[in-house]
Amino acid sequence: MRLSNGWAETGATMRVIGIAGWSGAGKTTLISRVIPHLRQQGLSVSVIKHAHHEFDVDVPGKDSWVHRQSGAEEVLVSSGRRWALMHELRGAAEPELPELLKKMSPVDLVVIEGFKSEPHPKIEVYRQAGGKPPLFPNDPAIVGIATDVAIKTTLPVVHVDDIPAVAAMMRKYAVGIDDVLAESVSQA
Repeated sequence: MRLSNGWAETGATMRVIGIAGWSGAGKTTLISRVIPHLRQQGLSVSVIKHAHHEFDVDVPGKDSWVHRQSGAEEVLVSSGRRWALMHELRGAAEPELPELLKKMSPVDLVVIEGFKSEPHPKIEVYRQAGGKPPLFPNDPAIVGIATDVAIKTTLPVVHVDDIPAVAAMMRKYAVGIDDVLAESVSQA
């Protein structure tokens, strides 16, 4: 199968890449800047965002609204209390990432914001001004870093404002959804 972006696939119709970092690092801003670039390259892009407990969906200025306004065809937001396309959990357990991925409509690329502890490949957004240590030394799933400072690492590093470079890194390290689902089964 050949996807609209030129990726050749066998079995998987979607690819997945994560964007991770501490709160305030600029993950949502970076994703909202990269989505239009990826769409110009002919990719369809959706986002799964992990939220914390209470949240509203599609409020102007909020993350889900920003992702949709930037061109995402579908945005799924999840927290410990609900996931949206609005679905109240009413005390039930939060769905795990593989279950959420299965709910997504087919696109070329699903960008996962948050879900720091999941094993899928992730690009860390790191800003020195955040005052927190980088995640990559303790997370083997981090495959690259988008940052505003020089970092000593063997991982690929791009400047957080170099949108073409961030997009290229996302495309390079995205994996097939089947690989992510298989990894979650092996972790169970």
